[in-house]
Amino acid sequence: VRVRPLTCTETRRGDRRVVHSLGNSTVHVSAARHDATFGFSAVFDAGASQEAVFEGSGMRQLVELAIDGFSCTVFAFGQTGSGKTYTLMGPLTQTETRPAAPGLLGLMQRSFACLLEQSRSRGSDLALSASYLEIYNEQVRDLLSPGPPCALPLRWSKTRGFYVENQLSVDFESLEAIADLLLQGSQRRRTSAHALNRHSSRSHALLTIHVRSRAIITPPTRVPQPSACPSKQGTLCFVDLAGSERVKETGSSGELSVEANSINRSLLALGHCISLLAKPRGKRTHIPYRDSKLTRLLARSLGGSGVTLMVACISPSSRCLSETLSTLHYASRARRVTTRP
Repeated sequence: VRVRPLTCTETRRGDRRVVHSLGNSTVHVSAARHDATFGFSAVFDAGASQEAVFEGSGMRQLVELAIDGFSCTVFAFGQTGSGKTYTLMGPLTQTETRPAAPGLLGLMQRSFACLLEQSRSRGSDLALSASYLEIYNEQVRDLLSPGPPCALPLRWSKTRGFYVENQLSVDFESLEAIADLLLQGSQRRRTSAHALNRHSSRSHALLTIHVRSRAIITPPTRVPQPSACPSKQGTLCFVDLAGSERVKETGSSGELSVEANSINRSLLALGHCISLLAKPRGKRTHIPYRDSKLTRLLARSLGGSGVTLMVACISPSSRCLSETLSTLHYASRARRVTTRP
């Protein structure tokens, strides 16, 4: 769980701070008629640096697991304006010509650097590629393909599970190349301004790094046959969920209201899946992954064979109390979900 600082607007308005980190991986919510303590694997308060979140969340281990051939996912969840995109990417003002300061880089850029560093230190032959898509109003759109974004079909097969047909995958070999792909895709993503957030994401975004590794074997005399080099294929998927919204609070109307309803429906479907997955295996009923395109694409990450990290982002403001409590309960349920990597 990550607690963002109070914003200037909240401070000027006189909002009280109702969320406090107790320092032992617990967070305390204290307000009128609400007094609750929640425990998680890690809690980062408003003063935590981006580096502290990367090291303390287990993100480095996820990168290593992806190289070892596992399917790994990290997703940021929380209400609109709670700091999800900042945690994953860093400042929204960064561009190719004006990059963010190194200390402000998010989990994504730090993971890319760690991935390339691990590749060099392990002496393994890594082939890296990236795909980037968004789910906007229940349409899957490619953020890397040239031209205006168009809807792509979502398919299912026994071997691959749910997958996006005709999705572009781009090879990369350097930190600069993958950072450029990230910025290129992010700038094409749908965002709008409303009362709670000047840069509100209007879609869920999924950036997937495909990692194919092959051990380098030094031959005694002859070049070995390809079969002599064991290969592994892993993935590292970053999911920046659009924030849950209350139209009354955001002041959304027209197209913004339609987008908010679509966002909330898909987040509700995700929450429903997590609630069912949190039950003991013997008491589970059917998990309705098909209820939304978001849950279809996250099916393997949520309750299948993957390793998943959830970063729940919350606001400490008294005005956001109900959404903060909702996020904390949501994260508590997610913590009970077990997968079999």
